[in-house]
Amino acid sequence: MHTIHPADESTPSTTQLASKDALPTIRLAAILGLLATAAVLGVVAATAGLGVAGWIVGLATGSAATALLAAARMRSDEPAIHPADWVTLARSVLIAGVAGLVADSFSRPLSVTALVTISAVALALDAVDGQAARRTGTATPLGGRLDGEVDAFLILLLSIAVSEKYGSWVLAIGAARYVFLLAGFLMPWLAAPLPPRYWRKVVAAVQGIVLTVAASGVPARPVGMIAVAVALLLLIESFGRDVIWLYRAGAGSRTRTVLRVGITVLAVVLVWFDLIAPNRAWQFTPAAVVRIPVEALVLVAVALLLPPRPRKIVAAVAGVLFGVMTVAKILDILFFEEIDRAFNPVLDWVSIGPALGVVQDAIGTVLANIVLGLLALGLLLLIVIIAASAIRITTVAARHRRGAVRALAGLAAIWGLCAGLSLQLVAGSPVASTSATGLAVAQVQATRAGLSDPRVFVQSTGSRDPQAAVPASGVLTGLRGKDVIIAFVESYGQVAVQGSSMSPGVDTVLRQGTASLARAGWSAQSAWLTSPTFGGISWLAHSTLESGLWINTNQRYNELLSSSRYTLSDAFKKAGWHTVADDPSDTGAWPPGKTFYHYDQLFNRKNVGYQGPSFAYAAMPDQYVLSAFQRNELAPGHKPVMAEIDLVSSHTPWAPLPRLVAWNKVGNGSVFDPQPAESQYAATVWRNPNTVRKFYAQSIKYTLRALTQWVTESHDPNLVLIMLGDHQPHTAVSGIGPTHEVPISIVSRDPSVFKQIASWHWQDGLLPGPSAPLKPMDAFRNQLLGAFSTTSSQTASARGPGSTSATAVSGAPGR
Repeated sequence: MHTIHPADESTPSTTQLASKDALPTIRLAAILGLLATAAVLGVVAATAGLGVAGWIVGLATGSAATALLAAARMRSDEPAIHPADWVTLARSVLIAGVAGLVADSFSRPLSVTALVTISAVALALDAVDGQAARRTGTATPLGGRLDGEVDAFLILLLSIAVSEKYGSWVLAIGAARYVFLLAGFLMPWLAAPLPPRYWRKVVAAVQGIVLTVAASGVPARPVGMIAVAVALLLLIESFGRDVIWLYRAGAGSRTRTVLRVGITVLAVVLVWFDLIAPNRAWQFTPAAVVRIPVEALVLVAVALLLPPRPRKIVAAVAGVLFGVMTVAKILDILFFEEIDRAFNPVLDWVSIGPALGVVQDAIGTVLANIVLGLLALGLLLLIVIIAASAIRITTVAARHRRGAVRALAGLAAIWGLCAGLSLQLVAGSPVASTSATGLAVAQVQATRAGLSDPRVFVQSTGSRDPQAAVPASGVLTGLRGKDVIIAFVESYGQVAVQGSSMSPGVDTVLRQGTASLARAGWSAQSAWLTSPTFGGISWLAHSTLESGLWINTNQRYNELLSSSRYTLSDAFKKAGWHTVADDPSDTGAWPPGKTFYHYDQLFNRKNVGYQGPSFAYAAMPDQYVLSAFQRNELAPGHKPVMAEIDLVSSHTPWAPLPRLVAWNKVGNGSVFDPQPAESQYAATVWRNPNTVRKFYAQSIKYTLRALTQWVTESHDPNLVLIMLGDHQPHTAVSGIGPTHEVPISIVSRDPSVFKQIASWHWQDGLLPGPSAPLKPMDAFRNQLLGAFSTTSSQTASARGPGSTSATAVSGAPGR
């Protein structure tokens, strides 16, 4: 009797029967997938706009994903659409929408809101399909593979979107999966199945979350770049662990040899680059890395002389030190980008708290803590990798002693020759490099200076201050009866008005403002001040101007607040003025305003009646700030007011921007409701450096127009406006190696005001020229008190022992 086996073609197998039963469901899934793709793209087109390229790529992506899912299920041992597959199909359809938006971004501005919304939903569904598979008992290797490929494609799309703002290096995240697949074709052992590993899933989730947050444009660019770089490091670690497992499980002897050589070469490249990498972003050029680090030569030489155990200890210690120096370089890069100076290992740790606070305000506390944790983990991982590389190099050198000696001798000879000839392929980067040693020495010197600075500064705050000893009857007599307003214009620096592509437009606004003021009977004179800060940390400039001390670090700022230093607000209050601080960026109580500055009134975003929209960092437009101040403090019959007003519409990221409205229409601020949507948002602006500078200039022009219009609209003949910048803008605008100079102007209707400052030799108008006087910002307190007080004329021209000069304390520049 002929026995019919299950595989016999004359009788349908169980699998074939199941396949036929599942066919209608699979076809239904394919049809629904195509229809859903078209629906998603239609919604995207209606809400965010979608061009022809977006439609083509989106439809192609959705169709391909649906077809692949159907084909994979048809050919599998379990030809059925499981609940988790429906979730995966939904994610594929959403990702088709992301693909359309990214494809469209090459010819039109990317709709960040749509991209982030769709990506966030797709990422959230990633947790749903796994739960669905486990709870229904339908988890299969094929389902896991399909889920992973959908994740990989979404990460590729997000990396493309983020790379447009952060640089092409971000594409490494999206390309990693596909490079690994290609390597599997070339080396079959890399295509072997991998065991399940939870950490692999965590790292994949981190990539999607970090890239989505970065694409949103919410975090500041340096914060976003650090988060993405940390995500890339985690991805490298995860893929590296998989490669090592596969290597040990299935690589042949020849492949093992190739990998060992590759790992050694990678270790050499990593340590080599680590030692010669500059600590400023703009110094990263191909010529700058063609150098020979003497530290690497010394490490190998020492390793050749030591027995195995001491050699490993020395290599590990050296590797850790190299890694720590890398962290120092990263911090230097960030500090130079943001505030144009190197990181101080003693004084600048207190800056971490305020910086974290800014990030928390921007992206939320939970996400900020996640980013901070990933950053710490990434930096620790980097140190471990560099230390392991140092150990690898010394081990291989000791194992191949003869070749290592020859290579070391040759490189040492080349290094000595280049050092003797002072050979440089690019200025400031000698081929014979000692930059790592130089950085270590600089860090030690900065540490010593940082440790001694508190003692020096405390002596300054506690020493005798002649200005504080002037009796009330003699303080600021030349300004009695005047409303004196010190208005800080955020990021209003020299680059705005002199020597840049932006300056002609800003200069025109200043000349127009000077003319309009003159027509209304007002005069203005201007000069330059050197700010103690750059790119941010505005309170250092505010406290420097008020206290007459050079406050260039947060540590000094904190020490100042714990002192009893005599400030400008103290002087005005002593002489009978009603003193006010108005900062629309403050969210609530500001204790130093009462305990240190002793202001009578504090205004912030919560107590000025604003009911309009926010504009990026600015909780309200500068025009509203000035209008509300006028209403609250300058009503008819008011007591003379001295106020510091901080105007922040020109605060980074300079988008979206407000527009001026009629002053009698300002009201409660709701008139500004439509304006944010009428301006570009930061995520779009920051994709192009030229656009960033353009919007910065627009923000400065807006605030300058608001100020000059407010002066003429206020009808306050007793107003004296002191208008100045707090610091130069971020390096994205100021460029490389800028000065720290900011404009300062005084506006008044009273000729006697300018007569009393005639000895300052300031220039007429709101626009200071290149030859206008320049002083460090800490000199202004004594300059102002000396000019307008009747009993301190001698102390005004020379600093007393309690007014430590910028030059004496920190070497601030002067003209």
